[in-house]
Amino acid sequence: MPRKRTLIPSPLAWSTGWTKTTPLPPPPVPVVAERGGTQLRTPLPVAIVDTREQNPLSFWRFRKWFARIEHRALRLGDYSVEGMEDSCVVERKDLADLIQSFTTNRSVFISRLRRMSELPHSLLVVTSSLSEIKSEYPYRAANPNRITQSLLAVLTGLRLPFLCTDTHELAEELVASYLYQTFLYDWLDRNGHGRFLGEGDL
Repeated sequence: MPRKRTLIPSPLAWSTGWTKTTPLPPPPVPVVAERGGTQLRTPLPVAIVDTREQNPLSFWRFRKWFARIEHRALRLGDYSVEGMEDSCVVERKDLADLIQSFTTNRSVFISRLRRMSELPHSLLVVTSSLSEIKSEYPYRAANPNRITQSLLAVLTGLRLPFLCTDTHELAEELVASYLYQTFLYDWLDRNGHGRFLGEGDL
């Protein structure tokens, strides 16, 4: 009997066939809000970058997503949106800083995370992949399992989400989009449009 030909390969085959990933360029804007098939005229947020942030994320590539980008000291976190400094906070860590924060500076870091968890919009961003976090650290005595489980405790115990990105550049795009969308949803809600981008959608 002739063998049946599979028209659509298994998703498992797709994933195993992709040995190299290349991120697409960012969109003109992260998302748009529509009502009745018509795009709403919504204002652009003002992004705030804390002046004490070391090796800060640059939002220059995404400047059209914002009315402007300001650098000034924040009371909490590294990134926020003007007018939402007390409700929207992003804390960024590279791998070395994350390890130090969960070991040497653990009590100070946990205190900061607890304050963030009390806000409606908080996000911890790690500019490292989960595989790197879970792997042995050269020249460091820290235990990768302890760091990984600490991250999960932040998620489950504090209910504070975290996001890992493979590169610094990808973190720039995702944080810029998070700030943009947080502001947009808040604006829609405050102006009587509801917290959704389109009817029957997110």
